[in-house]
Amino acid sequence: MTRKAATTRTVTKKTSSTTSTTAVARRSTSRTTLAPGSKGPQVLALQKRLSSLGYWVGTPNGHYGHGTTQAVMAVQKVAGLDRDGVAGPATRAAVERGVRPAARTKSGRAVEIDLRRQVVVIVDGGRVRTVLNTSTGTAKTPTPKGTYRIHRGYGAGWRTAPLGKLYRPKYFHRGYAIHGVNDGGIPGVPASHGCARVSTAAMDMLWGRGGLRNGDKVLVY
Repeated sequence: MTRKAATTRTVTKKTSSTTSTTAVARRSTSRTTLAPGSKGPQVLALQKRLSSLGYWVGTPNGHYGHGTTQAVMAVQKVAGLDRDGVAGPATRAAVERGVRPAARTKSGRAVEIDLRRQVVVIVDGGRVRTVLNTSTGTAKTPTPKGTYRIHRGYGAGWRTAPLGKLYRPKYFHRGYAIHGVNDGGIPGVPASHGCARVSTAAMDMLWGRGGLRNGDKVLVY
């Protein structure tokens, strides 16, 4: 009996030590800064974690490209951090904590455009499905608040319109649309003529299966 108890204590101590070592390793990893151009298993793990939270990165591939930069900027906006697209310690900690926006729409399909935090949120059945980085209208050319519906789109590619050059726009109010822009066209602040900008890759995703459809509600707040 005495010998068995001693064995149990030894195993418990070893398990505790292993757990402590794992926790230290995690903290050390989360302090590593990842930035555009970074590659490897840490980037892949970050991409998978972002995807699990709904932040769209495209296909996780271990390369910190434009899609990952957009997703990181989106989580920074939701967490109230500096919007630089670089996954530093504070940003990685927010991702690890599972920071994500809450849906205002409680049922059905909807697109929420959060003007304060500058993100587009796709909601289905009251649950956040996808979060995208966006840049909406400036103070001089604001994005109109209200509740609308996707009523038409232009899926053939680029279109020149009164509000600018738009990639595959989905219109929700007159000439206002969610549309793609070239890389670099989505800063951390409102910069558009009133539309909601997303990346061209994200816009292709929104045109795909399960994306935005005519009749989907759009809530701008």
